[in-house]
Amino acid sequence: MAKSKYKRVLLKLSGEALMGDAAFGISPSVLDYVAEEIKGLVELGVEVGLVIGAGNIFRGVSGASSGMDRGSADNMGMLATVINALAMHDALERHGVPARVLSAIPMVTVCEQYTRQRAIRHLDKGRVVLFAAGTGNPYFTTDTAAVLRGLEINADLICKATRVDGVYDKDPLAHADAVKFDTLTYTEVLQRQLRVMDAAGISLARDNGKAIAVFNMNKPGNMRKAFCGEPVGTLIRGEGA
Repeated sequence: MAKSKYKRVLLKLSGEALMGDAAFGISPSVLDYVAEEIKGLVELGVEVGLVIGAGNIFRGVSGASSGMDRGSADNMGMLATVINALAMHDALERHGVPARVLSAIPMVTVCEQYTRQRAIRHLDKGRVVLFAAGTGNPYFTTDTAAVLRGLEINADLICKATRVDGVYDKDPLAHADAVKFDTLTYTEVLQRQLRVMDAAGISLARDNGKAIAVFNMNKPGNMRKAFCGEPVGTLIRGEGA
């Protein structure tokens, strides 16, 4: 049986990934699929932290552009990530994977409050930890929250699961001539303004030397391949790393 190259990882999923073919909301079949993929990682001995966005329910920037105060819109978006985390938690537990939801915004009747020590304790016990409510502050995206949590738990790798098989020079879903990158540096991502993560998240990863892997979550087994060191998707790291 293959062995994982990494002991502890932070996985970032977009909220849109949970919609499936629907226009909004959460697809039960997608939840089951993701739960099975994560189960495969746990069986490899990987400790998994998970951050899920909220684009399937509410997007703060679009709310602000419609006249809503950005702070209020982002607070609503953070609450939406808790809904997604609770749904994913339920799917994981149904598939036999122990998991815990930790929220940056205290709401003790539905989940635990986030502390770094609590998160690490759960990971050490083999539980998948779902980090909800972003950073707990408006004006920060869940991309930045994913990098921050990855650093706090000392993850060996930060992974962003997307709908395409890596990072391209332009949107491959709209441009047939889009060129895929196998590797990139943080500086190249920022200079080219590639839409992988927001600039704050990329800069935080760069400043702390934390590699980011980007791959297609819709191909079964891709997560396992990426964590076993197989060439899947795009790897973003520092110069000469």
